Amino acid sequence: MQRGSLGVLRLRLWLWLLAVSASTAVLAADPSKEPFTIRISCGSFDDIRTAPTNTLWYRDFGYTGGRFANATRPSFIIPPLKTLRHFPLSDGPENCYYINNVPNGHYQVRLFFALVADPNLDSEPIFDVSVEGTLFSSLLLGWSSEDEKTFAEALVFVQDSSLSICFHSTGHGDPSILSIEVLQIDDNAYKFGPSWGKGTILRTAKRLTCGSGKPAFDEDLNGIHWGGDRFWLGVKTLSSSSDDQPISTENVIAETLLAPNFYPQSIYQSAIVGTDRQPSLSFEMDVTPNRNYSVWLHFAEIENGITAEEERVFDVLINGDTAFKDIDIIRMAGERFTALVLNKTIVVTGTTLTIVLQPLKRTRATISAIEVFEIILAEKKTLTQEVSALRTVKGLLGLPLRLGWNGDPCVPQQHPWSGVECQFDDIEGHWVIDGLGLDNQGLRGFIPSDISKLQHLQSINLSGNSIKGNIPVTLGTISGLQVLDLSYNELNGSIPDSLGQLASNLNGNYLSGRVPASLGGRPLHRARFNFTDNAGLCGIPGLHECGPHLSVAAKIGMAFGVLVAILFLVVFAACWWKRRQNIRRAQKLAAAREAPYAKSRTQFTRDMQMAKHHRPHESSRSGNDESTPHLLPS
Repeated sequence: MQRGSLGVLRLRLWLWLLAVSASTAVLAADPSKEPFTIRISCGSFDDIRTAPTNTLWYRDFGYTGGRFANATRPSFIIPPLKTLRHFPLSDGPENCYYINNVPNGHYQVRLFFALVADPNLDSEPIFDVSVEGTLFSSLLLGWSSEDEKTFAEALVFVQDSSLSICFHSTGHGDPSILSIEVLQIDDNAYKFGPSWGKGTILRTAKRLTCGSGKPAFDEDLNGIHWGGDRFWLGVKTLSSSSDDQPISTENVIAETLLAPNFYPQSIYQSAIVGTDRQPSLSFEMDVTPNRNYSVWLHFAEIENGITAEEERVFDVLINGDTAFKDIDIIRMAGERFTALVLNKTIVVTGTTLTIVLQPLKRTRATISAIEVFEIILAEKKTLTQEVSALRTVKGLLGLPLRLGWNGDPCVPQQHPWSGVECQFDDIEGHWVIDGLGLDNQGLRGFIPSDISKLQHLQSINLSGNSIKGNIPVTLGTISGLQVLDLSYNELNGSIPDSLGQLASNLNGNYLSGRVPASLGGRPLHRARFNFTDNAGLCGIPGLHECGPHLSVAAKIGMAFGVLVAILFLVVFAACWWKRRQNIRRAQKLAAAREAPYAKSRTQFTRDMQMAKHHRPHESSRSGNDESTPHLLPS
């Protein structure tokens, strides 16, 4: 009687905690509304839908680089999609999908992998996968022949309305991606303890529905979308060496589809139970050593022979330690056909995780489903302004495609950007860039002034390239910069005064002009500042004096300028002389017209013209007047 009262108290406490948890989670997930969901059919040019659930997959456009190809599906559980995207190493070791406009919240990210349908590429690629800068999956040799290794899944928080999923080459084949799913779940889903939150990522290591033997998604099990449409691998036995057996029921299971995890009731309608000969159940899986794991165990009393409390009692041992003691499903759930979920976080030091259900009082153990998650601490990302500055550097320096520079420069720590040195800043709480080593990389662009936004740089080496243009004055504003090597490029212009305090190597460029006074008196060889093989520099000991001594280019430029000036003067003089001649000719003509002789000649000409004009009349008069003399006396 006393034990029964204790059971009632435990039940009431359990229900109260469940109600509090549910009421809190509802604030994050409203089952009446659809969660944010995006599914991408990688390599597809069109939106498509797949049977049997008419699932919508968006076309693959504007998310990433890489190449399109037809896909070979290595497993029947893979979505029936026909294309994929793969990333040759020549395109860079890191390639990412950037998905923007994702509402902040908690998401299940699932990736399916496939093989390129090309007879010349008959080997499976080996590569790593990261989400938001945190490595969470590594595809190992043989993954394409095991159903549950053909996909990777992680639970992650989106905090800046965007999501990055990156694929990191390990030099063994080209990463190939069949599909990407981003499925919103409850903000409190799989809350395992005090360390749970935005600083952690859960990688799905195992998810089994026991007894059915059939794999299924939540949607197949009549679940709701806030569960994330989880994939459950169906098993009929937990161990090939045991004689445990499956059972099932069609009875309705209570306490399912509840926030925050929204488990479908179908996973509780089947189970595995022990036998009289072997009443215990045992499950074992491979894990990564020295990691934390969150284990979720699902129960419902569905066996016909168990109808009351204390008829089935068992302990749960994880790696030999008692995780749960005296499990009585009916007592803890309140009644038969009611779901019960238990969660435990453990540290695994070895390479295996073993779960043993050990029955008491000659009863048999049972279990409905198992979920195991690896708890991964989310990487701190690189300062946003420094990532933006590096991308500007990438564009203006003409970085070769083979270097990649996609994703986050510093994380995952296993795959930093080539030529980028990182350091964690405890004050900022982020990674920062403290070195650039891009010497002899075939760069052909310009050094952007935005490079000064990398304020944590201590060294820059861009030597042995074909970089053109001027040296940005802003380089001298990087307070921590100590070493600058720009030697053997095609830089021109003058040396900025701001470089005076740096250990700089500017050999083998086309620099000109006066060396800054702050460098005056320093020897050229074995010094902190080296700028030999720049014929246009002047002004310090070891170089010619500034003034008449000009570089060949300067002399050619000056000669060209003088020649242009002379030609201008010649043309101007010719035009002036011709105009002067025209003016003088006009003046002479005017003066001749003003002379007396010219005037009489002019008057005479006019009189003669007048005489000719009046001559007929004069002849008529002379015929009538014979007394008029014909000649006048002189």
